Amino acid sequence: MMNRRALFNSTVSAMLLSTLQGRQAAAQRDSGDFAMHVDRAFVRIKEGLVHYRHAGHFAEAEDLPLYMMHASPGSSAGLDGLVAKLAEGRRVIAADTLGYGDSAAPIPEVPDLIYYADSVARILDALSIDKVDLYGSHTGANIAVEFVIAHPDRVSRLVFDGVALFDKVLAEDMLENYAPRVGPRDDGSHLLWAWNFLRDMGQFFPHYRRDPKHYLARPMQSAEQLTSRVIEVLKALPHYHKGYRAVFRHKTHQRLPLITVPTFCMAHKADPLHVSVEEAAALVPNSTRLVLPLTASLVDKARAINDFLER
Repeated sequence: MMNRRALFNSTVSAMLLSTLQGRQAAAQRDSGDFAMHVDRAFVRIKEGLVHYRHAGHFAEAEDLPLYMMHASPGSSAGLDGLVAKLAEGRRVIAADTLGYGDSAAPIPEVPDLIYYADSVARILDALSIDKVDLYGSHTGANIAVEFVIAHPDRVSRLVFDGVALFDKVLAEDMLENYAPRVGPRDDGSHLLWAWNFLRDMGQFFPHYRRDPKHYLARPMQSAEQLTSRVIEVLKALPHYHKGYRAVFRHKTHQRLPLITVPTFCMAHKADPLHVSVEEAAALVPNSTRLVLPLTASLVDKARAINDFLER
């Protein structure tokens, strides 16, 4: 059995080692050499298992986690790099929206954004999380609108990274054409559809208007990038259209003024939804806005988000 002096010396050594490792980790973060690991897990709600990515820790007792919601038609995999960057200073959770990625399907055949927002509340309940900072990109941003309206006491600050704000004519056109219901086909043509759908989405907005007026003038996605995204769409194939259509039916202009928490309306210049930043910020009380330039990197985006959340 270890005597008291040996136990004391061992404890002191462990404390010194822990302090040294902490200082080394801080130095790595400061030098840019630190890579935060992003882990994956599941939590169960009434629809079934919800898959989420998570990283980081609580730096201080009063720190809130950041809950992140992705764009359609992908999953939280598309947020992986941003999760890792933002988790250097806090706990970050990014769940796959119901029907996307590895999460269970939504129960209603025609779910609306209020339903998706309610599922977020139930996910947080299952994770024993009362309050968060909230981030949403595209479809995730529109879900965030309804979540923060229904649960203002559960959100400290809100970040929109591209919020869909369409006029009535465009919304109706997109409801009809943007996200067709597609299922497996005997000749495998649904595989080619998914490839072309995502390829065109990167080049035109809306993707089905393939003409110079709607050309985004962005570099073509690589075959590797497209393959990863095609896999995500195929996994969500029975339900991918439901989130999109919920957004196109949403009365976003009427709902944004009901937000009562500090809000950051932002987008990257390469994001076609950057054109909505000014209008969205004008509709949301107590909001700030930013359009990141084309030269902005993932690090720049993370810094802008952190600057807002840490005010």
